[in-house]
Amino acid sequence: MTDQAAAREPVIRIEHLSKTYTRGGQPIPVLMDINLNVDRAEFVSLMGPSGSGKSTLLNLIAGIDHPTSGRILINGVDIATLGESSLADWRAANVGFIFQFYNLMPVLTAYENVELPLLLTNLSRKQRKAHVEACLAMVGLTERMDHYPNELSGGQQQRVAIARALVTDPTLIVADEPTGDLDRATGEEVLKLMDELHRDLGKTIVMVTHDPKAASRASRMIHLEKGVLVDDPGPGAH
Repeated sequence: MTDQAAAREPVIRIEHLSKTYTRGGQPIPVLMDINLNVDRAEFVSLMGPSGSGKSTLLNLIAGIDHPTSGRILINGVDIATLGESSLADWRAANVGFIFQFYNLMPVLTAYENVELPLLLTNLSRKQRKAHVEACLAMVGLTERMDHYPNELSGGQQQRVAIARALVTDPTLIVADEPTGDLDRATGEEVLKLMDELHRDLGKTIVMVTHDPKAASRASRMIHLEKGVLVDDPGPGAH
């Protein structure tokens, strides 16, 4: 495949994806025959009521969970076929995570929290420092890099989490209710930052949210109902 053809390929291509859990010996279908493409540099929001399967779909896209059947191709790699060790390596190299409750290490400074994913790479200390400082500057926290999470506001902690998600220059950023623990004004700041990542840096973002206002900031909204894709305008929709 040429570089031009690769650039036109969707970053995410999901084909006939299903996920079933077993509880008390009974199968519980959570996702059923999902087909979905996400283009490079798209900002997609996944919406749906509790239990619709949106967080399960996000976890499958991020390589946190395995599907029961179907294919999940990220940049042409079918991650559904990877073993646990290979999948862990793939996640470290390709996915940046943003969580509702930040998931920062309380005993580490903002700088050290952002540096964590880089400790799994072969970068030198000097190279790690350059990456960390660039990402903290990007989210406007250069002056707070030596502060611990309990010395930062909720919005600042989420910005540290965004810097940590960016620091490995991942293929894909996945965000699970990134504004769910923030007040409206602070949530708007975080959404504006995510919009800049997608628009100015060309990052591909998939975000789960219950909030229609947050979802509307994405370039495309996808709706799930009871494990089925019910509303998807398709790649490139605005």
